[in-house]
Amino acid sequence: MGALNRNQRTSAPWRVGVLFSKTGFMSVIEETQLRGTLIAIDEINDRGGVNGRRIEPIVYDPGSEIRSYGQYAKRLMVEDGVSTIFGCYTSASRKAVLPVVERLGGLLWYPTLYEGFEFSPNVIYTGATPNQNSVQLCKALMSQFGNRFFFVGSDYVYPRESNRVMRELVRNNGGTVVGERYLRLEADRSEFVPLVREIKQAQPDVIFSTVVGESTTFLYQAYHDLGLNPKTVPIASLTTTEAEIRAMGYDVGEGHYTAAAYFQGIETACNNSFVNHYQKRYGGDEPTNMCLEASYFQVNLFARTLEETNSLDTRQLRTFVMGAEFEAPQGSVSINPVWGHADVWTRIGRANRQGQFDIVFQSQTSVKADPYLIGYGRCLENC
Repeated sequence: MGALNRNQRTSAPWRVGVLFSKTGFMSVIEETQLRGTLIAIDEINDRGGVNGRRIEPIVYDPGSEIRSYGQYAKRLMVEDGVSTIFGCYTSASRKAVLPVVERLGGLLWYPTLYEGFEFSPNVIYTGATPNQNSVQLCKALMSQFGNRFFFVGSDYVYPRESNRVMRELVRNNGGTVVGERYLRLEADRSEFVPLVREIKQAQPDVIFSTVVGESTTFLYQAYHDLGLNPKTVPIASLTTTEAEIRAMGYDVGEGHYTAAAYFQGIETACNNSFVNHYQKRYGGDEPTNMCLEASYFQVNLFARTLEETNSLDTRQLRTFVMGAEFEAPQGSVSINPVWGHADVWTRIGRANRQGQFDIVFQSQTSVKADPYLIGYGRCLENC
């Protein structure tokens, strides 16, 4: 099919959709995902595009409004004639787009860690799943700090489902969840002060946070203001990146932990080139992060696949991307042919006073995606 399509000569651009919020409470992280997407597209176009045709992004700003993601996805596919979409940070926004791409035959490339326990033939998942972050993080925290966990999250599907997984990991390995609280997605700083007071009274060993967006900065700032010490009771997260650390203040973030496939501080030639290119474009003090990096490498995987298919047909793209590999800034990654999820790296970082993460653990290779935790049984012994 690819060879036949190559004979259909045209210079028309490959049109793709891009759905990340540049405004609203999720813009602190989604703006970086937009940047990662556009940098990758620009690099590919600077090299001559794909099979001599440029990639043309059609960008919409959902404004952090969940319904807008689904509405814009429909506009992209129905009015703009787009079938491939790069976008979404929250699971709520992904689930708003999912029925659109499934009904209309589109393909969503989703560059964000998520709670797992989902599969769709219309989604390529390039962020980490629980076996690639939660399992190792739980093991490290219980070993270093203790067995008493307090969960705090934003009130939507991802935090509740991620905490369900973490709760099973903690309890099945002798630990206790001493508290669990959720605040609205748009929660302001004043709402976190009584919550942190409640956490102090519960005396946990670890605070596990699935707070997202701008509210992340408010949680850490309230923690800092009330005098808790990350050396004894750290906040551990799957979602707090260099972008949020910068927003909250380097002194506020220092000492806290995040599990992620990628940190800016990875010392490889590929990552150094990636960081330099990004900072040359956006400023020397602009940090990279795991969601930006996934947004970047998934566009490159798409382009390599498109070169083979010479078609934006969803079925062809999905068939050819299975097993595809790319040397990403985090290291070699691939799309797992069983699940359509990326095999990414497992790392744990501790934030330092420079706003970066010191890597305290990393896997020896990428970790195979296991979104349903079939290979773990909620036990840490197999990690």
